[in-house]
Amino acid sequence: MKTQPSFPVPNPLHAVNAPDSSGVRLVVAISSRALFDLDESHQVFIEQGEDAYGRYQIAHENVPLAPGVAFPMVRKLLALNGQRGKRLVEVVLVSRNSGDTGLRVFNSIHHHGLDITRAAFTRGVAPYRYVGPFGAHLFLSASSEDVKNAVAAGIAAATILPSKGDRNGDAQLRIAFDGDAVLFSDEAERVYSADGLEAFNRNEIEARETPLSGGPFKPFLTALHSLQSEFSLDDPPIRTALITARGAPAHERVIKTLRHWKIRIDELLFLAGKEKAAFLHGFGADIFFDDQMGHCGPAADVVATGHVPYGIKNQAA
Repeated sequence: MKTQPSFPVPNPLHAVNAPDSSGVRLVVAISSRALFDLDESHQVFIEQGEDAYGRYQIAHENVPLAPGVAFPMVRKLLALNGQRGKRLVEVVLVSRNSGDTGLRVFNSIHHHGLDITRAAFTRGVAPYRYVGPFGAHLFLSASSEDVKNAVAAGIAAATILPSKGDRNGDAQLRIAFDGDAVLFSDEAERVYSADGLEAFNRNEIEARETPLSGGPFKPFLTALHSLQSEFSLDDPPIRTALITARGAPAHERVIKTLRHWKIRIDELLFLAGKEKAAFLHGFGADIFFDDQMGHCGPAADVVATGHVPYGIKNQAA
C-alpha cells in the first residue's frame, strides 16, 4: 500500500507557513491550462506533436486566450491587492510551455489585465519543482500527474477539472472545501473505509476532544485565514465554506479541530451523505476542493472544481 505524506510537512521547498516578509499573505501557483482555455492548442499538441504545437502558438501569439476554469478565482484574488493599498496576494505562472510558446500566455495575461509578473516555463518537464521556491501555498494545474507529484512533495495542489458551471459574478471570492483528506488528514476516512459508518461515528465520538491532523490543504487554509484577517468581518471580500459528507455525531470533532487550529471557516455544512452540488450552487462557490472524484464530477457541473489526489480513496488497491 502506498503511503501518504502527513501535513503540514517540513519541506525545504515549501517553508511558507509564515506571512511573506514583503507583506504578501497568499501565493498561488497556476498552470497555463488552468488559467486559460488552451483546449484548441492542446488538441494540436495531442494530434500533431510538439513542433506543430510550437508553430501554432507562435503564429497565434498575439491572439488572446479566453479565460479558463480558474481564471475568475485568480482575477478575484488579484483584485484584493487594490483594496488595502498593498500587495497581499501574488499569482505565479508555472507552465510546461517553452519560452517561445509561453509568450502567447504572457501576452494573454497582459490583455486581461492580470498582475502576474513571475513565471517558470519548463518545456515539457514537470514544473511542480518550482512551486515551493516561489513560496506558493497552492498549486492549480490541469495536469493530474503534476498535481500528484506536488501533493507527494507536501504541496497543497489540485487538478482543475473541466467545468460547465456558471461563474459567480459577485465581487466576493467564495472558496469551498471538503474536510477529510483535504483540510484534515484521512485518518477518520480510513476507519470508515475499513469498518463502515457505525465504526466511523463511534471513533469520532470517542476522539471528539482530539484534534484531527492537518491534511494537504491545511497550510493553504492557514494562509487564506491570514489573508482574511486583513479585512473587516462586516463586508469581507473572501468567504469560506466546509461542505462535508459528515453529519452528527461526527460534527463535533471537526468544529473543535478548527477551534484548536484557531482558523475561522464562515459556513459549515454537514450533509450526512447528501449530494454536494446543490449546496455548492447555493453557496455560490468560485471553486471547490474534494479528494473524491465521485464528488468532483457532479460538483464540476455547477462550480469550478479541483480534485485533491490524497488519502485512502486515491490509493491503488
